[in-house]
Amino acid sequence: MHILHQQIGAPKIKIEADSKNSAKLIMTPLPSGYGSTLGNAMRRVLLSSIPGTAVVAMKIDGVSHEYSTLKGVKNSVFDIMLNLRELKLKKHSKGVEVVEIPFVKSGVITAKDLKVSSDIEILDPSQIIATCDGADPKKKISIRVEKGVGYKLISNEDNAKEEDPEYILMDANFSPVLHVSYKVTPARVGEQTNLDQLEVEIKTDGSLEAERTLKLAAGILQSYFELFNRDDAYTDEEFTTSFDQIKKQKETEEAEASAAAEASFTPIDILGLSQRTLNALVNGGITSVEQLTSTPMKILSQLRGFGQKAKTELEQVLAERGYSLQPLTSSQTES
Repeated sequence: MHILHQQIGAPKIKIEADSKNSAKLIMTPLPSGYGSTLGNAMRRVLLSSIPGTAVVAMKIDGVSHEYSTLKGVKNSVFDIMLNLRELKLKKHSKGVEVVEIPFVKSGVITAKDLKVSSDIEILDPSQIIATCDGADPKKKISIRVEKGVGYKLISNEDNAKEEDPEYILMDANFSPVLHVSYKVTPARVGEQTNLDQLEVEIKTDGSLEAERTLKLAAGILQSYFELFNRDDAYTDEEFTTSFDQIKKQKETEEAEASAAAEASFTPIDILGLSQRTLNALVNGGITSVEQLTSTPMKILSQLRGFGQKAKTELEQVLAERGYSLQPLTSSQTES
C-alpha cells in the first residue's frame, strides 16, 4: 500500500445496495491515479470472471439447423435460440443439465414452462420463449443448461465433437453482470487535495447479489496479485505500508497519547490544601496540578467558594512547592 496512507489513513469502503441486483461501491481516500487503476481492474474482472448460468445448446425434434421453421410456431428456430439466450437462470452446481420445454397447441411458452430440477432457479418466469398457433404438443424443446465463466464461443471443432447431431450448439454468455461503470472524483483529507474517490456501480441479473459480486471480483484480483509475493516477497519500508501496519501505528499512537495523559496527571490532593479550598477547585473542574498551574488567578477567583483566604493559601502552597500560575492571556481578558 502507498506510504501516503500513513498520513491520510487507510481507505474507507462503503457499499450502498439499492436492491439485490444493484449496488455502488465507494472507496476513499486514495492516492492520485489509484482510482482509475483500481476501478478499471475491478470493471474488467466483473465483466469477464464472475460465474453464471446460460443455455449452451438446444434440440427440437425434426430440426437440424437454426434456420429452420416449425409448423404451428410463429417464431423461427433462430428466434427461439435468441430467446433462450436471454433466459435468466441460476444453477447451483457445476455441470450440465438437460431441461425440457413442451410445445402447446396454442399460446405463449414462457420460462415458467421449463421443467427444471431443484438445482436450477428460474429468475424471470415471464420471459417469452416461443408463441404457438397450432403446434404439435407432442413435440418439445430440449436445452442444455450449464454453469460457467466468461463467454463461450462455439467453433467448428466443438460442432465436430458433439455426440448428438440433433443438438444445435449456441454461443453463451455466462456472466451475471449486466452493467458495470466506475467514476473517479476528487477527494480531500486535511491539506491533501489531490486525492481520489472511486465509485463502482454494478447491476446483475439476480443470480448473484450485486454486493457479493463486488466482493468476489476483489477476491479474484487479490488471488492473482498474491502470486507475485508468494515467495521472497519484496517491500520497500520507506515507501510502502499495509492495512496491518497502519492499524498498528494508530494503536501505538493512541496508547502513547493515553500514557502521556496519565503521566501528566498529578492529583491536586498532594498539595495539602484545606478542605474548603480543595472543594472550590474540584467543584470548578480543576482536579490536577497541571490544570491548576495553567489557570490564571483571575479565572480561579471566579470559582464559587474561592475567596481571598483561598487565594492567599494557594499562592503560599504553590510558592513552597515551586509552582506558579499562568498569566492571563489577551483572549481570556476579552472573554
